[in-house]
Amino acid sequence: MTRGTPTIAHPSATVVLLRGGRRRCEALLVHRNARLDFHGGAWVFPGGRIDPGDFGEGGDPGDVLRAARRAAVREVREETGATLSPEGLVLLSRWITPEPLPKRFDTWFFAAAADGAQVHVDGSEIDAFCWLPPAEALQQQKNGQLTLPPPTYVTLLHLAEYRNAQDALADLARRHPETFRPRVRATARGTCTLYEGDVAYEGGDLDRPGPRHRLWMSPSGWSYEHKR
Repeated sequence: MTRGTPTIAHPSATVVLLRGGRRRCEALLVHRNARLDFHGGAWVFPGGRIDPGDFGEGGDPGDVLRAARRAAVREVREETGATLSPEGLVLLSRWITPEPLPKRFDTWFFAAAADGAQVHVDGSEIDAFCWLPPAEALQQQKNGQLTLPPPTYVTLLHLAEYRNAQDALADLARRHPETFRPRVRATARGTCTLYEGDVAYEGGDLDRPGPRHRLWMSPSGWSYEHKR
């Protein structure tokens, strides 16, 4: 990589497994071993890179979304033991790691029903798991009990709107998936991550009046703004 050339964002996929009855929605979070160099010690949704084999024999190398579905199913099986079908995945969003970072991913986020899956982890790359209502996971992050990467945090915020897993999956299937291309700004108030649609996304004053789509990450806590 030459100076000024961004690191390639590796195609990857992740799955938000949801379960719960009429008045409860829980998401599966898995803990990445603290020794890992990318989000080591963080709680995330299961997932990983798209492998060449995920495109299938004779598959179109340009059909990344289909390969992402296969990769998502494979990674969930490898990391949790749960079995899913590519057709049962609901596309949520796409997250692309900011360019200045040395390790980058272009990740497709899916959601799926857990369907009574019995989860078990390998104890190596993934060394623990938990089922939590999104609002509870966010509260634990606020209290310093959980470390959440920004994509996991924002996704949980969206999921906290739903009363149960069935309603969440039905509504998410009707929504247009959003693409997040974060741009990070360091400020005296803390780190501000900007997303497309924010008045300051292309540069300029963060306090300028206009639409907001940003995540503030300060020592006192995180705050997500999405106001048109």
